[in-house]
Amino acid sequence: MDIITHYGTALVLLAGLVGFFMAWGIGANDVANAMGTSVGTRSLTIKQAVLIAMVFEFAGSYLAGGEVTSTIRTGIIDANAFVGHADLLVIGMIASLLAAGIWLIVASHYGWPVSTTHSIVGAIIGFAMVALGNDAVQWNKTLGIVGSWIVTPAISGLIAYFIFLSVQRLIFDTEDPLKNAKRFVPFYMFLTAFVISLVTLKKGLSHVGLQLSNMEDWGYSTLASLVVMVAGYIYIGRKQYNPSDDKDMHFSNVEKVFAVLMVLTACAMAFAHGSNDVANAIGPLSAVVSVVEAGGAVAAKSSIAWWILPLGGFGIVLGLAVMGKKVMETVGTGITHLTPSRGFAAQFATASTVVLASGTGLPISTTQTLVGAVMGVGLARGIAALNMGVIRNIVVSWVITLPAGAFLSILIFWILEALVL
Repeated sequence: MDIITHYGTALVLLAGLVGFFMAWGIGANDVANAMGTSVGTRSLTIKQAVLIAMVFEFAGSYLAGGEVTSTIRTGIIDANAFVGHADLLVIGMIASLLAAGIWLIVASHYGWPVSTTHSIVGAIIGFAMVALGNDAVQWNKTLGIVGSWIVTPAISGLIAYFIFLSVQRLIFDTEDPLKNAKRFVPFYMFLTAFVISLVTLKKGLSHVGLQLSNMEDWGYSTLASLVVMVAGYIYIGRKQYNPSDDKDMHFSNVEKVFAVLMVLTACAMAFAHGSNDVANAIGPLSAVVSVVEAGGAVAAKSSIAWWILPLGGFGIVLGLAVMGKKVMETVGTGITHLTPSRGFAAQFATASTVVLASGTGLPISTTQTLVGAVMGVGLARGIAALNMGVIRNIVVSWVITLPAGAFLSILIFWILEALVL
């Protein structure tokens, strides 16, 4: 307890610094969830995607990032085990943030879309094992994480596969694809707006004190979706399409109809993503601040200090602007060739799987969900449409994320323990 009493302010400053570094890593890697497909389909340039994501990721993390957060992310370790060992918890959380941040920067450098949640969970498991032993870790929680490597990409891939097939049957394989695109795309807009509204209400706005029942969530989502569908009918009906464009690229005009849908979907997903994943950086940081302010008392949850959410929001935005390009390119162009219609199928499947997981409590990674959806779209055109080399590297990076976070965290924890305690 002596180090908390004498060096509390210094520990909070250090935690703020590594928390910002972790948020930077989240921005650099996880932004592909929202923007990778939009860039891959050329609905947006990388610069446009970065600018739009900066606005909506920051808005999501700052406005809906949470007033109260679990200080120990996903309950992977027992807070009660650290009662009387607050000093170990503080330097352990600092080590975890730095370790997870380092791994995310390394993965972003190589363009690997890894899970930020699994990075921080692996790091927390690592320091807890060396600080208090195996009993401090709730190992049953890790089984859900390992299962999610297979389950969520499979679910989103399956949804994307069938959505893309429906687009083929209803629009592309008909005698007049443009006419049918104008007829059916507003319906897809309704479905997309409904799912995105549900994601936002369930994962975002509940944090800002707007507590809605399930019936209210469904009602408001339906209303918003009807508005989007009607607006879509009007916009698509009035927009002029040049038949000569199809001579340069087959189905060019049909893809332009889907491009509008891609941009709207990307904005909404960025908001929902920012509101959810900022917790991976601010949760451990809040734990340190909470313990220091309480003079060494350990709590499973705490209120967030006013400066922590903006710190996380700025970190995500800067990480995205400086290092987000490579992961966006991997998801958008590396796995398979995407068009706006295929990108829409992937985004829709991702959002649907997130809603499904929110309702069932399934621990998922939005990155793995989107990658699975992109693979499903590619598979709909045959396995030859997939870049198996890129997919192999992505799967390997998923598997080593947990142990990599743990190894780095143990190393940093030992160094800090030797220097501070």
